[in-house]
Amino acid sequence: MALTVAVQMDPIQSIRIAGDTTFGLMLEAQRRGHTLYTYTPDRLSLQGRLVTAHASPVTVQDVEGAHATLGPRERIDLGQVDVVLMRQDPPFDMAYVTATHMLEKISSRTLVVNDPTEVRNAPEKLFVLDFPDLMPPTLISRDRAEIEAFRAEHGTIAMKPLHGHGGAAVFRVSEEDPNFGSMFDLFAATFREQWVVQRFLEKISEGDKRIILVEGEPMGAINRVPAKGDIRSNMVRGGAAGASDLTERELEICARIGPELRRRGLILVGIDVIDGHLTEINVTSPTGVRTIQRLGGPDLTGPIWDAIETRLAARRLTPQT
Repeated sequence: MALTVAVQMDPIQSIRIAGDTTFGLMLEAQRRGHTLYTYTPDRLSLQGRLVTAHASPVTVQDVEGAHATLGPRERIDLGQVDVVLMRQDPPFDMAYVTATHMLEKISSRTLVVNDPTEVRNAPEKLFVLDFPDLMPPTLISRDRAEIEAFRAEHGTIAMKPLHGHGGAAVFRVSEEDPNFGSMFDLFAATFREQWVVQRFLEKISEGDKRIILVEGEPMGAINRVPAKGDIRSNMVRGGAAGASDLTERELEICARIGPELRRRGLILVGIDVIDGHLTEINVTSPTGVRTIQRLGGPDLTGPIWDAIETRLAARRLTPQT
């Protein structure tokens, strides 16, 4: 079944293909005979219920620096393509939210992955709060008195912006840290939204596990260990990734959240687990698929496309309203 697939992403010419999950998905789509288009979110337009994008047909190859060949840009009706992959990187700001509203207009005709309504309704650091017993103690607030009371109860805490990404602006603050006041002022001046405040997990030094779930089922994982002198395990912040199996606790976490992911149409999800505690559920543009394969794990792009094609076939049997 050959499909037409439009990929909403950051500029394809500038990606680093060795670790780029979106690129891996495009390679597998092309291998299956699907036609690919790519466009950036600023090329998305809405007029009435017509959603269009100025997109370029693209062919891809797994060769760094020569990985994409683009054709002339065309104005395409996204309501007429089979699949849209919403894969631009965060931040999850109003531009991102607006894109979900626009793609929602076509979601009854075109399969958008992940479902744009549920992406908007499931910010990674808020959706996870639906499972408080799986998490470390967590506070969402920008009220100084609340944060100070939480710090007094739990001791050392981690603070990060609610809609941050890539490990940016993540701080460890001890109960007696004299920098807390300055840090509070910095956050208050920089971030308008509430912040995430969590009991600090000391075993972050042993790694932050990224687990990829496809249709709610765990398919592979990597363990990301922070660089010396840092608490952030994100590979863009110097973290080192290693192959990893899943513990019984991690399988329990996946079993708990899997049905809800399937119900919401969140086909591809990456969760973060530290010392048996669920910390984030990443639904916007989950990464890790190419890294899992590079470290000797399975190629998950096949199961992801199997899931997409199965969803699409089921939709065609049940016409959307």
